[in-house]
Order: sequence, then C-alpha cells, then structure tokens
Amino acid sequence: MIILVNVFALLAAGLLAYRKVTPLAFLISSVLWFTIMLAFWWWLPATIYKRSATFKDSFNVMIEKDHFFLDNNRGTVKTWSWREFSEFVESPQFFHLYFDSRSFFLLPKDVFKNDDDIHAARALMKEKIG
Repeated sequence: MIILVNVFALLAAGLLAYRKVTPLAFLISSVLWFTIMLAFWWWLPATIYKRSATFKDSFNVMIEKDHFFLDNNRGTVKTWSWREFSEFVESPQFFHLYFDSRSFFLLPKDVFKNDDDIHAARALMKEKIG
C-alpha cells in the first residue's frame, strides 16, 4: 500500500509539472496522501496499541532450531514449530510470521538484544520457513 500511495504522489507531481492537472487537484491529492500516511503509520497504530493490554505486556522470545517460544510476564508460554508458519516478511520494526494468508504473528525486533541476534533470527527464519 505504501508503494502504491507513493507512486500515486509521484504521478500527481509529474502530471502537475507537465500541466496535465490543476494545482488545486494536486493540492487535494497531496492532502489526501498526507492524511492516508498519517492514518496508517501513526494514528491507527497509536489508538490500537493504547487500547489493548496485549501490546502493554513485555515478552521474552526464544528462538531455537526447531521451535519458536514466546512468554510474557504473567507466565503464559506459547510454542510454535517452524513448520506451522507458511512464510515470513520483514519490515523495519517487525518480523511478520504468517500461518496462512489471513493470519500472522508480529514479532517486534526490539525483543532481540542486539543486531547480531536479529541477523541470526533472520537467517533461521529464512532456513526454516518456506
């Protein structure tokens, strides 16, 4: 989505430069672009994260050769085998571990102690997840 929105913004700027659209149309599309970016990158996450107690917990993650473990400060432990995940996608702040096309788990990168742990986790995920 971020790519599509930015391509739209660049296309609108190009059309304005070649005088194919009016400045008012460019202004309206720019305001729309800015509003979408604010909503998806700051406003929605902030409102969702503040409401849910899950996002206020601190988690401990253990990544092993055959399993992925997650526990919180309340003593809840969850274990997944690597074969339960169909794919993973990496974003700047998270690993998105997909079970199927409609459900996934977000693993924040800040649970790792340093960049070496992140690189080791990335390598293991590439090896173990299809």
